Amino acid sequence: MTSVSVAPGQLQIGDLVHARGREWIVLAKPSDGLLRVRPLSGSEDDAILIAPKLERQPVHEASFALPNSDQLDTQDAARLLTDALRLSLRRGAGPFRSAAHLGVEPRAYQLVPLLMALRLEVKRMLIADDVGIGKTIEAGMILREMLDRGEIDSFTVLCPPHLVDQWVGELAQKFDIDSVAVTSARARSLEQGIALGDTIFGVHPFTVVSLDYIKADSRREGFAQACPKFVIVDEAHSCVGGSEKGTQQRFSLLQRLVEDEARHMLLLTATPHSGNQDAYARLLSLLHPDLLRAPDTLDANALERYRRRLAQHFVQRRRPDIADQWGEGRSFAEPMKADAPYSLTGDFQAFQEDVLEYCLGVATRADGAQARRLAFWGTLALMRCVGSSPAAALSALRNRLSGMAEEALLGPILFDDDDDEFADTDIEPATAGDSEEIAELRQLISKAEGLNSRFADDPKFRELVAQVKDLTGKKEARPVIFCRFIATAEAVGEALRSRFKSHTVEVVTGRLTPEERRERVEALEDHPNRILVATDCLSEGINLQSLFNAVVHYDLNWNPTRHQQRDGRVDRFGQQAERVWSVMMFGANSIIDGAVIKVITEKMKRIQKETGVVVPVPEDSSSVSNALMQAMLLHSSKPRAQGMFDFGDAEAKLETQWRNAQENAHKSQTRYAQTALKPEEVLPEWHKLRDLLGGPDEVERFTRRALARLDVPLGQQGLHWRVRYDDMPQQLREKLAARGLRGTRIIGFRDKLPPDVAQVGRTHPLVATLAGTMAEGALDPNGVEGKATLGRTGVWMTRGVDKLTVLLALRLRFKLVTSGRRTLLAEEATGIAFGPQSNQPIAMGAEALALLEHEATRSIEPPANQRQIDLALARHADFQPAIAAYAAQRAAALSHDHERVKAATRGEGITTTVEPVLPADIIGLYVLVPEAN
Repeated sequence: MTSVSVAPGQLQIGDLVHARGREWIVLAKPSDGLLRVRPLSGSEDDAILIAPKLERQPVHEASFALPNSDQLDTQDAARLLTDALRLSLRRGAGPFRSAAHLGVEPRAYQLVPLLMALRLEVKRMLIADDVGIGKTIEAGMILREMLDRGEIDSFTVLCPPHLVDQWVGELAQKFDIDSVAVTSARARSLEQGIALGDTIFGVHPFTVVSLDYIKADSRREGFAQACPKFVIVDEAHSCVGGSEKGTQQRFSLLQRLVEDEARHMLLLTATPHSGNQDAYARLLSLLHPDLLRAPDTLDANALERYRRRLAQHFVQRRRPDIADQWGEGRSFAEPMKADAPYSLTGDFQAFQEDVLEYCLGVATRADGAQARRLAFWGTLALMRCVGSSPAAALSALRNRLSGMAEEALLGPILFDDDDDEFADTDIEPATAGDSEEIAELRQLISKAEGLNSRFADDPKFRELVAQVKDLTGKKEARPVIFCRFIATAEAVGEALRSRFKSHTVEVVTGRLTPEERRERVEALEDHPNRILVATDCLSEGINLQSLFNAVVHYDLNWNPTRHQQRDGRVDRFGQQAERVWSVMMFGANSIIDGAVIKVITEKMKRIQKETGVVVPVPEDSSSVSNALMQAMLLHSSKPRAQGMFDFGDAEAKLETQWRNAQENAHKSQTRYAQTALKPEEVLPEWHKLRDLLGGPDEVERFTRRALARLDVPLGQQGLHWRVRYDDMPQQLREKLAARGLRGTRIIGFRDKLPPDVAQVGRTHPLVATLAGTMAEGALDPNGVEGKATLGRTGVWMTRGVDKLTVLLALRLRFKLVTSGRRTLLAEEATGIAFGPQSNQPIAMGAEALALLEHEATRSIEPPANQRQIDLALARHADFQPAIAAYAAQRAAALSHDHERVKAATRGEGITTTVEPVLPADIIGLYVLVPEAN
């Protein structure tokens, strides 16, 4: 490299500088006295801040060194270098800055929230797509775009505690963002070493925070003051629901955050409207104060203004919308739903009647309305355990013997409430009232012990075995079996292990910490024949679509949204199987299952069919419990039970409440659906940019060639490839191991891969590490080891040209200036080719780089090859006008692309100018000599 002295204040974004004994690219100027720079041969991870006035040696302007004839290499090295350069760049010049960082190929419909966000000065949005459509991807794309445009430099994700690790993983894998988890268990260690007066959020700019940790009264105000300007709130509905203290604290926190009118906030939920109009209004009020209350429906003008305001901030699509209106049916597996009824017999059937008879006796003796309600709730909770399994019944009866029921604990268990601290309560509850008959209770415990000792004879378990045999056999599926209680899951797992000895059966329950749950699930990746038994601690928090493609509901859900969440763990965007199965088991003659089907399940199916959305159980728990008790007593075979209590018109009241909830949800969906934006208007720009950066074909080509050069070639594995991470050179092996890549894995480069095949795209750690290493191996050979070094020049003969051709591999740098407020660096890898006599190019861009793909017929021996390189280098100055003109042409084309996206998003007042930074960097120089036929 060469360098000339320059005053640091004159340095601009995109300039090359020499400091600390090496060359750097100026990425940004955070202040007059600071420069953010990246090593010329390094990656974004190597960027640092320097203060030129404080450097021991003066900071100089530098120029990029030309290749020379001492750096000769082969055609394969030339191909590797140009592909590595393209795949390693992370600062694209196109209108979607985030494209270079994405580890997922978004579908057209997933661009809608991003386009909506681009038209908002302050990004406040409610993304309420169905479970499994890809809300995390949609929010992550907005976040990544904001970071890459330089509009934000920090963010936080607020989510329930069981989702923290999932968010950290998703941000790293799909968006190339390393974030820090902030939970009650980790906060103390994060705070150690922080300077007095600083905070976790001042030291760590990218955080994922547990809502239950940060909502506390003692932390809320401090967090609000230190909170970044960009916030994502996952499961936002859990912050606006009922009157529980936890919900109130969460809503108070979010209210405090929205007081800063410049703060961007993305709210994510699959259930924006639970039927509670007040909760829905609170949720919308976080987007804009005007949305707190809908206007009187008689005022058409006011209603239209409200609708337009909401349409700016609210997007909600159902699965059928995606498949039908967007033509994206292939993005999802075909759902195969089935019921699996079974019939209780003998002692297993009689036991339910015995327990119900006992509970009714307790309820009869209850004194007062509150005691009677607690007795009813205790009955339902106990009967739910009895219907789950003999193991859960035994545990619940023992708990009843040793502890009194608490109403606050029974509610979440009964109705699968996931809005507060009891989200993971899969433990069998205490259900005792104050009028127990201990002798009778001990007799029931004895009966439960007997049934549990014959667990494999339970008709319910026998039906499960039949279903699992069908799924794992004919359908070659990998099932997740969801149970409501820990005791059931553990008993089912143990019994399945004895029946399916060729399979690995794992059990995950609330006994494990979130980290342990994740570890157990991920360990199953090494076992193709896998069965997972889990409680609802996994119905949220860990996506299972890469390992499983079937769900068996061993226990009925009492909350329809939980049923949807279970299925959504495997039936979601990214599921590679063509079909996913969902099997719902229920006892055809079960007292409790019959009541649930009549009161809850059938109504849920009807509402979903009519509206296309799942509406949670109405929040009036008394109406629900009364209707369930009434239905359960009617299912009993004992006349005494049927006539014991008069619940009046409990089922009719519940029906009215559910109808109201359905109507509210339906109105919100149809009136405010977001349909204005047309992503097809900008898809050409998106695809054009992804092609420039490198699509699946380029990624596969580069990966195969790079690993072959390193003597660890990919092995054929059917239609896919086998990569051996442990055989990599030491430098690469250590870098990949730090990203969790070890052993041998099967990979593919397209979407819709089988569940056991990992999709490898341009930001996958394997590709990113190889590309960075190969690029560095050319620009700084001393920084890498062995065959990762690449020469920057080459000469060969080929039939792909008809005259001597000089091909230059270029790195173009651009300055993007947005509305005169912000200057960003952008880069593009490309090429330009010249003939033997003229200094006018004969090919540019992809057409020029394609010349490298024509196979060499033979090499040219020294010193002739060195002479050809020297002759081409002598024309360097003559090439510069054409290179500059091409850079200006690319800048004009990119400016046009920005304008097209601006027009498609109806953006106003936002302009982007693109200016080339010259001279362009000549990364490689290759001479192609025509081979005579």
